[in-house]
Amino acid sequence: MTLKELIKIRKQAEKAVSEMAEGELKVKAFEVIFNHLLSGKQSAGATAVAEEEGPPQPPLKAAASSRSASGRILVLRDEGFFSTPRSINEIRAELGAHGWHYPITSLSGTLMDLVGERRELRRQRIKEGKKRVWKYSNR
Repeated sequence: MTLKELIKIRKQAEKAVSEMAEGELKVKAFEVIFNHLLSGKQSAGATAVAEEEGPPQPPLKAAASSRSASGRILVLRDEGFFSTPRSINEIRAELGAHGWHYPITSLSGTLMDLVGERRELRRQRIKEGKKRVWKYSNR
């Protein structure tokens, strides 16, 4: 399954639960719908994506670990999100746009692990106005 196909399935599942109230029930409904759509796409093969496709996308590397915060951050990386330096607030907002909600306090340690020990991302201090903030990007 390509990244483009996975994003299409995610958007379909998000649309299906968009009118539900925020909470655990909405999250569970999203998971059930997403898994149902995902299993249908896998069995139907590549011909299931009828909409226009650009050049073939590489298979999603982080799909197996995309249930953890670090796995989900790596999904963002594979989508090209970190092609420009991003702050922790931008990362949190993008995760939220995917339906993955985390407090900043839990992301900071995860990001440090991805930067330091695993070397999946790069961290640099960038000046924004009078402040200097940490931004994360591709290696």
